[in-house]
Amino acid sequence: MAITLSGDHAILSPPLSSRLTPAQVWGIVLLAPYLLVFLAFVVYPVCYGLWLARAPANYVALYNDPIFARAAVNTLIFLVIGINIKMLIALFLSGFFAQQRTWIKWLSVIFILPWAVPSIPTILSVRFMLNPEWGVINHLIFSFTGDDGPNWLNDPTVALTMAIAVHIWKSLPFWTLILITGRLAISHDLFEAAEVDGASWWQKFRFITWPSMQTLYITCTLLSMIWTLGDFNSVYLLTGGGPADLTHVLATLGIRYLRLDQLSLAMASIVCAMPFVLPLVYFMMKRLSR
Repeated sequence: MAITLSGDHAILSPPLSSRLTPAQVWGIVLLAPYLLVFLAFVVYPVCYGLWLARAPANYVALYNDPIFARAAVNTLIFLVIGINIKMLIALFLSGFFAQQRTWIKWLSVIFILPWAVPSIPTILSVRFMLNPEWGVINHLIFSFTGDDGPNWLNDPTVALTMAIAVHIWKSLPFWTLILITGRLAISHDLFEAAEVDGASWWQKFRFITWPSMQTLYITCTLLSMIWTLGDFNSVYLLTGGGPADLTHVLATLGIRYLRLDQLSLAMASIVCAMPFVLPLVYFMMKRLSR
């Protein structure tokens, strides 16, 4: 019981537990484990990482490291080129898989498999296929042409392109499914009226489909960029950051510093990703709040 002073009189206020309804008490009880987990596994690691990366000397060392500059450029290439290509393909594939045909439904099951299967076996299988000595791709090239195939992952440009292609192949089904739901929400009456007016497929897409899906498409693009900034599987499992650490992105650069026993630089490289993340989060929340 709390005591509060009001003028010359002391007023006894009831305890907090008596002022809460049973529903509010149960709400606090059920919310407490989530708050504890959030504090232990989100707030504490983030704050500890910022504390480790607090020294200005860490960022000076990153600035002087040419691998960091290359990783930042690779990250931009991933975000600007890879994500937009993926979302454009997903947009048009959503129109294909939205058709009500039996064989398309069975094909969609096969299409979803790369996303449904865990990343480690799928991406490592692609890496084995690209092996220059006994990979299946070079084996097929030798069988048809009699020439040895290239060392696919030995060239930084080709290796980064392959990593982007693997990322697109792995996550494309998920975003296609999201955009399919957006297409199915459009009224068929609009398309029937357009057909009566003699509209082409491009006119239907331009004046009906795209205006209806524009907000969803842009939101998915921003969300995909945010998730990709923290995704290291496509690069690390396929190329390991090689050759010569030239295909690293910011998500895998921290692992490189950890392997070199430079924990503070690893945390600083992750902090440097925040200028990429924060604007994306801001624009996404701004669009969602409309």
